[in-house]
Amino acid sequence: MQNLPANVKTYLTRHSDDKYKVEWNDRNGINNVIVIPVIAEYENIKIVLSSLLENEPAYFPSSLLLFVINNSSSSDDSVKKDNTKSLEYLRSLINPESKNKISGDRLQIGLIDASSEGKELSDKNCGVGLARKVGMDLALTLFDYTKEDKKLIICLDADCTVQQNYLTAIVEHFRNNHSSVGIVNFEHFYEGNSGNDAAIVCYEIFLRYYTAGLRYANSPYAFQTIGSTMVCNHSAYIKIGGMNKNKAAEDFYFLEKLSKNFNIDEISSTTVYPSNRSSWRVPFGTGKSVSEFLANPDDEHYLYDPEIFEILKSWLDIYNSEEILATQKLLERSKKIHIQLFNFLEQQNFKKQWEKIIENTKSEKQLQYQQKIWFDGFKTLKLIHHLRDTTYPQINMFDALDRFFIKTDVGEQIERKGKKIPELSIQKEYLQVLKDLVKQKD
Repeated sequence: MQNLPANVKTYLTRHSDDKYKVEWNDRNGINNVIVIPVIAEYENIKIVLSSLLENEPAYFPSSLLLFVINNSSSSDDSVKKDNTKSLEYLRSLINPESKNKISGDRLQIGLIDASSEGKELSDKNCGVGLARKVGMDLALTLFDYTKEDKKLIICLDADCTVQQNYLTAIVEHFRNNHSSVGIVNFEHFYEGNSGNDAAIVCYEIFLRYYTAGLRYANSPYAFQTIGSTMVCNHSAYIKIGGMNKNKAAEDFYFLEKLSKNFNIDEISSTTVYPSNRSSWRVPFGTGKSVSEFLANPDDEHYLYDPEIFEILKSWLDIYNSEEILATQKLLERSKKIHIQLFNFLEQQNFKKQWEKIIENTKSEKQLQYQQKIWFDGFKTLKLIHHLRDTTYPQINMFDALDRFFIKTDVGEQIERKGKKIPELSIQKEYLQVLKDLVKQKD
C-alpha cells in the first residue's frame, strides 16, 4: 500500500479484508474499475464480457473489468464447480501467454478468487453485498493516483448486458460534471415469452411507480436502487465507509448513505440491461420478483395507494420548509395531514429527536442536513408501509396508475376497456407513461 494516498490506506486498514488479492496483468493508468460479483455465472460471464468488448474503445486502456468469483464453504457443489470453470476461463484471458488473452489495447481483465477452498466468503455474510464490497475495496488498490482523472468504481452484474456507449457515457458524465455518485438508466429486455414479459412489465411498473411517487412528494430519496447501475468515485466511496455486507438491499443502503452526502446523478445517456430471468441468488429484486410472478401472477398486480404519496408530499412540504417549526407545531400539523402520520412520528420518537436536532443545529445548512439524515429513505419506506398497513391497503395496479396520472397532470388517460388487468400491450403503455413522467422531472 506504499504508493496509495493516505485516505485510501486508512480506509483499507480500517474496513477491508486483506484475505483477497487481485489477479491481473498489473499496469499503470487505471482510472475506472467495473466490479462484477459472480456466483455460478460461467455462461453469463462470456455474455457480459462480449457486451463490454463491443463498447467504444476510447477508455479501454484506462479501465479494468474486475470479476469477484464467490461462494461460501457451504455452497452447493454445483455452484462451486461452475465457479471453478469461471476461474479457469478468466485466468486464460489474463494469462499473457494464452491464446484466449485479450489484446493489450482492449479492456483489461482481472479477477478475485473468493471461491476456492480457504478463500470462500464467510457463511454468515456470503452474498452480493460482501462480494461487491470485496471487489470495490480492492478497486481502490488498482487506480493510478498519479493521474488527475476521477477514479470511478462502477458496479455491474454478471447477468447484464450494456449499451455500446456504456463506458464512454459514464466516464464522460463524471469528467464533464461535478459528480461524485451516479446511477445508470436501466431497461429489462423482452423475450417474446408472454409470462416472462408480463412479469418484467409488472416489476418495472412497481420500481418506476415508487420512484415517481417519491418525486411527486419531493423526497430527496427519489432514485432507483439497483446494484448493477451504481457508480461512484473513490473519494465518495471512502467517505461513507464503503459498501455494506448485506445479503440483499445492499444497493438501497449504499445509495441511501451516499445520498446523505452527495447528489445522485442520473446517467440517462446510456443503458444497463439487467437479466429478466428468475433467480435464487438474492431474496428480492428482479429474479425474485419474476419467480413470484410466474408462480402467482394474480397476486402481483398491486401498488401503493396514491394517497400515500399525497400524505408524504404534505408532510415533506412542512418538514423541509425553510421555517424552523417548534416540535409541537410540527406534530399538530402532521395530525391535520393524517392521524396515521402523527401516529407514525410518535412511534419513531420524533418529538425527542427533533428537539435534539433543533438544540444542536447552529445554521440553516446544518438543519437541512439533519432533516435529510433523520427522515431518510428507510424511514420514508417505513412510513409508506405504515400507511399501507393501517389505512391505505394496496390497490389494483392500474387503478393506482390511473389515479396517480391524474395527480401528476398526465394528459389523456389510457383506455383499458374495463379490464382489471389489461392486455400486455396496454400494460406496456402504462409503463412508458411512467418512464416519460420520470424523464420530465430530470
